[in-house]
Amino acid sequence: MKDQNYASHTRYVKGFHFILGSILILGTLLSVINIWLRCLAGDIILGPILLTVLFVCCLFLFWFSRQFAVTVQDRAIRAEETLRYFILTNKPLDSRITMAQIIALRFAPDNEFIILVDRAANEGLEPKEIKQAIKQWRADHHRA
Repeated sequence: MKDQNYASHTRYVKGFHFILGSILILGTLLSVINIWLRCLAGDIILGPILLTVLFVCCLFLFWFSRQFAVTVQDRAIRAEETLRYFILTNKPLDSRITMAQIIALRFAPDNEFIILVDRAANEGLEPKEIKQAIKQWRADHHRA
């Protein structure tokens, strides 16, 4: 697997994010236009309405299927990083650390992790700042 760093850590699945997402958006727009054109022509619009409803349902399915996977992944990251902090320090993770900060901290190696947790809690570092502060990136190739 290729090395990860701040510039290359985002993950997109082309077929899902770009192709399927584009098809669903385009299909929804065209089906709405079809309803409008059929209304102007005085045609029966039950079929076009059902097609639009189907596309809207598919958009919701597209959005929520990704959202559910990311939510579960975030919970797993929180559990892993909380356990890692406890193993390294024998203390619970600072309650001021937000979920977004924990997600960013997962890329820090053990020798930078504790220092960055303290900085994140005390200085209120944004996730972007945490990621940029990491010197030796700890790759995560198992993301959903």
